[in-house]
Amino acid sequence: MIYSRNRRLRVNASIRSLVSENTLSTNDFVMPIFVMEGQNKQEPIDSMPGIFRRSIDLTVIECKELFSLGVKAVNLYMKVSDTLKDNTGKEAWNKNGLTQNAIRAIKDAIPEMILMPDVALDPYSIYGHDGIIENGKIVNDATNDALARMSVSLAEAGADIMAPSDMMDGRVLVIREALEESGFTDVGILSYSAKYASSFYGPFRHALDSAPVDHENIPEDKKTYQMDFHNSREALNEVYKDVEEGADIIMIKPGLPYLDIVAKVREAIDLPIAVYHVSGEYAMLKAAAQNGWLDNDKAILESLTCFKRAGADMIFTYAAKEAAILLNK
Repeated sequence: MIYSRNRRLRVNASIRSLVSENTLSTNDFVMPIFVMEGQNKQEPIDSMPGIFRRSIDLTVIECKELFSLGVKAVNLYMKVSDTLKDNTGKEAWNKNGLTQNAIRAIKDAIPEMILMPDVALDPYSIYGHDGIIENGKIVNDATNDALARMSVSLAEAGADIMAPSDMMDGRVLVIREALEESGFTDVGILSYSAKYASSFYGPFRHALDSAPVDHENIPEDKKTYQMDFHNSREALNEVYKDVEEGADIIMIKPGLPYLDIVAKVREAIDLPIAVYHVSGEYAMLKAAAQNGWLDNDKAILESLTCFKRAGADMIFTYAAKEAAILLNK
């Protein structure tokens, strides 16, 4: 005689929802946004169906719609003209730069929207790297100084949380000190603590034209500063250091192939954890759905829920808008 039956708690949708361990909501989402120069301009990103580069005016309209759907935070990326790129990244702290103007416009229109601009030099670099290059190497400390200048400039424009994605050593502390010294004690830092040198970033680099260039004596990839995907203990080392330096939120990137890292970090720290459902992951789902191999809506919601189950508190995802629409039905 069988007395214990697990299936009793799976009999129907009502009981399944009652005992569900994890719940996905619009409060979990951060939407990455691509901004470009111009007025009333919108360009589709072919490798990410449904995602666009938009001028600031159209970006504001998109942010208003996101906020109305319950998505309260956006992660900002800029596609700047090649004429503004150099090896210093100085355009990143131009007070009248594209990022700064976008932040002011969004904040003016939707003051409650949380703005998390990307803090890295690759969109502004002639070499497509996250840092300054000297003698064929990405230099750490000079890059940190540039990131600090960038962060202060973005805070002055009205950004709420800095999101350094560069993986330079010690940059959280340098940014934190610069923000404190400039009076921005309430501006947070979401640190990309465990960002892996991954093959899943391709569509993103296409969107921003920020892939490392093929140049003599310049590293052809980002493996000298982003993490080796063979490693997991190293991730905890990176996380602990960023926590000590003053990070408020910890990021793990990519997402689905790295759920083991999310779970390990969740067990190790009490800070909020973000995970990035990156462009390649999004593109794979879309490609499979377009070919009829997956149910788009079900696959998206299942994928995003997996992040919550692994221990993430927030999810950066290009599917934030459509997931919010699905959850609001």
